[in-house]
Amino acid sequence: MFSDDLMTQATLLLQTCRDAGVMVATAESCTGGLIAGCLTEIAGSSNVMDRGFVTYSNEAKNAMLDVPMTLIESHGAVSERVARAMAEGAVVNSAAALAVAVTGVAGPGGGTTEKPVGLVHLACARRGGATLHREQRYGDLGRGGIRQATIHTALEMLAQQINGA
Repeated sequence: MFSDDLMTQATLLLQTCRDAGVMVATAESCTGGLIAGCLTEIAGSSNVMDRGFVTYSNEAKNAMLDVPMTLIESHGAVSERVARAMAEGAVVNSAAALAVAVTGVAGPGGGTTEKPVGLVHLACARRGGATLHREQRYGDLGRGGIRQATIHTALEMLAQQINGA
């Protein structure tokens, strides 16, 4: 289901989290649960993976992750502020110490000049620590390509956050 490269990356991340005693949560919009799916594809992930929030709609972001509707309305669902709020909300609403959130335009439609297809905002929050953010402009790799690239970046950010880099 997932590439060998992603599986290797996920396996290493899970071991790093396991060694550190850190649980993980995901808050996903454009990936629709694929990050959690990648992590849970690996046997034994239950001692690291706490839960995944699939918050495709704005209402779900608000209800499940406490993202204020005023924030979504003023900045748009695909924005740094919303990605950060999603990640922080996932930490607050879970037993995880670490959470990654993604919101973007996977296409093929839905893009605008300001927010083109391939734009993804990712955030990684750590309980009691800083929240990292990345804006990725993958370009129009196709829906599957954008989602796969987003999984790779999300796993990379989780590893960066757990390693304190």
